Amino acid sequence: MPDTVSININGVAHDVEAGQRLIVAAESVGEVIPRFCHHDKLEPVGKCRMCLVEVEGPRGKVLMPSCTLLVSDGMVVDTESAVVKKAQEGVLEFLLINHPLDCPICDKGGECPLQDQTMQWGPGESRFVEAKRNFEKPIPVSDVVLLDRERCVLCDRCVRAADDIAGDPLLTFIDRGNHVQIQTFPNEPFSSYFSGNTVQLCPVGALTSVDYRFKARPWDLGHTRSVSFVDTVHSSVDAQTSRGKLVRVYGIENDRVNEGWLSDKDRFIFSAVHSPDRVTAPLVRGDDGFEEASWSDAMALVASRLGGYLGGEVGAIGGANNTNEEAYTLAKFMRSVVGSSNLDAQLGDGLNPHLAATVTPRATIDDLDRAATIFVWGPDLKETLPVLYLRVRKAVRNGATLVVASPAGTGLDAIAAHVVRYRAGSGSDVLRKFASGDKGYEGAREALDAGPVVGLVGRSSLAEDPMMAEAAAGVVRSLPDSKLLTLLTRANIYGALDMGLAPNLLPGRVSTADDEHAEMLEDAWGHLPRGTGRSTTQMLEDLASGAMRAMVLVGADPVRDCPDPGLAQRALEAAEFVVAFDAFVTDSSIHADVILPAAVWGEVSGTATNLEGRVQEVNASVRPAGQARSLNAALDDIAHLMGVDLRAAKVADVTREIAAVAPAYAGITPDHLTFESDGDGVIVPLEGEQPLKFIPVEVSVPVVTSRLTLHFPDALYDDGVWNRNAPTIAGLARQAEARLHPRDASMLPVHEGDIVSIEERFVMPVTLDDTVPVGSIVVPRNVVGTKGLTASTSVKVEAVEGGA
Repeated sequence: MPDTVSININGVAHDVEAGQRLIVAAESVGEVIPRFCHHDKLEPVGKCRMCLVEVEGPRGKVLMPSCTLLVSDGMVVDTESAVVKKAQEGVLEFLLINHPLDCPICDKGGECPLQDQTMQWGPGESRFVEAKRNFEKPIPVSDVVLLDRERCVLCDRCVRAADDIAGDPLLTFIDRGNHVQIQTFPNEPFSSYFSGNTVQLCPVGALTSVDYRFKARPWDLGHTRSVSFVDTVHSSVDAQTSRGKLVRVYGIENDRVNEGWLSDKDRFIFSAVHSPDRVTAPLVRGDDGFEEASWSDAMALVASRLGGYLGGEVGAIGGANNTNEEAYTLAKFMRSVVGSSNLDAQLGDGLNPHLAATVTPRATIDDLDRAATIFVWGPDLKETLPVLYLRVRKAVRNGATLVVASPAGTGLDAIAAHVVRYRAGSGSDVLRKFASGDKGYEGAREALDAGPVVGLVGRSSLAEDPMMAEAAAGVVRSLPDSKLLTLLTRANIYGALDMGLAPNLLPGRVSTADDEHAEMLEDAWGHLPRGTGRSTTQMLEDLASGAMRAMVLVGADPVRDCPDPGLAQRALEAAEFVVAFDAFVTDSSIHADVILPAAVWGEVSGTATNLEGRVQEVNASVRPAGQARSLNAALDDIAHLMGVDLRAAKVADVTREIAAVAPAYAGITPDHLTFESDGDGVIVPLEGEQPLKFIPVEVSVPVVTSRLTLHFPDALYDDGVWNRNAPTIAGLARQAEARLHPRDASMLPVHEGDIVSIEERFVMPVTLDDTVPVGSIVVPRNVVGTKGLTASTSVKVEAVEGGA
């Protein structure tokens, strides 16, 4: 229990937590003090003075800002005296001198703290009759945020959120006195991945988002709690709807996960749900391309074709963009109906499923706050897991030591105590020296010996050997008082793996080699194929060679996302039959014989599991587009046509079945999530132990020694189908560029802005970057200009004559 102190507020004694700000302590006992600049997640600045209260001291009562004042034992506070009320009225009158009376057209109207506090604590009328100041409005401070300067009350929330929380000090106050205003720096737009948080934080209508401006009124909005599927953090969100459409996404303060913060991709990608390019009816390939068909005809064709193959001739790729219930239904369908264990939610871009899903000891996101040292070996968190990046920043602000190892500069380098840079392909050699504390690595090694340690491990890029993450995990595992979080990034990939969408896993974190649990699963599902299935890369090789004949794609685009796009293209072209469950026609589903329209995030309900193993509810907020259906409902009907009852038509029934047959999910029933958890989700396993626990060990990985090696990292804004179909952020997609160390550039020879070719096919401009190790080239993955580039560490780079 935390230490407490006794304070007196308005004549009533209260015991409150020691060390709290008075404004927070008062609210905890039901005494609300008005405020504008104060926010629980921001450092106090005492700028607005709205929270003034009288505090008794040696010289009598003194007006003090409650947001900066720490509680002390015996403190006597008055929040309702005539002096306090006069001060509050004065603050509001001054704020309203220049604040426009445009509430009827302001997006904040109806949910505006200035409105509410003026009604409750204001003077009731203004003595000011002079003209108010005017500014050009609105001005874009970024591609997604607009600023109405005359509405600003100078609370400093946006400045602090951008600087302290996101690490992007791109907003500031300019001018003096009556002319003070918020602005960006000259020629420096507010190009932050977290700019949308300032819109949600703003207590007035000064900052508004491009996509919501003039779209709806707050009292017309429907609210649905859910989680973001942008990445595996699963930030808690409030999906807001009007007239049957998603219009806004706000962050919810889930202190165990995102603390209310969202990346701009979390916040703005929802518009893709209503894209005019959605597949809204079943498509069947005819002589002249795709033709619309009825669901009954399309499902009959799928059931007939899949039923005509031997089980091992069919594979399934995908499921990571679906709920746990949909992923479980897919695993059950493939194994018990089709008779195939060839299924994989990863696309050759992930990790060993045993490491990803069952690593022990597994950390939680909250463990970052308690860590003495944080070790990151993997992708740039700012680009791939941006909200986890914010949690790491918070831990470092609170005293944690950060060690970052990467083949190129990352968003965390600026706050890291130790940065270990290595040439792409040489990670194993550097990891060995680092683990041994060799010369040049002593400081980083010493930091790791100071526990508790949380290791965040994953592949730094698609071109890196996946065993490097396992090797790094082995090093962390050897440290005293250490825990691990693996870094996979695709939506609900951890839930998909837990549901058995892996060649070597069964539902509930069970190995396919575990005969006892496999027999228990057979009791529920019927006869199952035994042994390990084929991975995505192996399935594509088998399709290309003719050893496999049919493929089920579930929200997966292997032509875009596999390490070898050419192999994926050849495989799908060679397949006898391909059925795709998807919301869009993608580079992969274009090769399908049947495309069935899939309901997506915002249209489906169920559960999802994030990278720490936290299960949260996913809730539908709008109806599926057109004739789109959830995956579990569609597979249930197809299975019926194939003579099997999956019992998957109702989501709640599937959730209960998962709790009954998946060992790690025992007790995770709809009732438990609704009534017994606090809304922030629960870590699994909730009851008992999971059958499989993977203990990583240090492994040897070959060093690549080619002239130039490729670092092929993901970008937050890429050319993926969802980003392309979300108008608010589509224009933010990265362009192809080749980042080279100046020494390597001089040997080609090329200069800044010159054009190089990679593998004689892909041309792009050169950017000189001395944070790139000598002997490496850094190229962003899945952006315009790199589509189809094979993720091989060894790469051929040449200057293009006359390409400057």
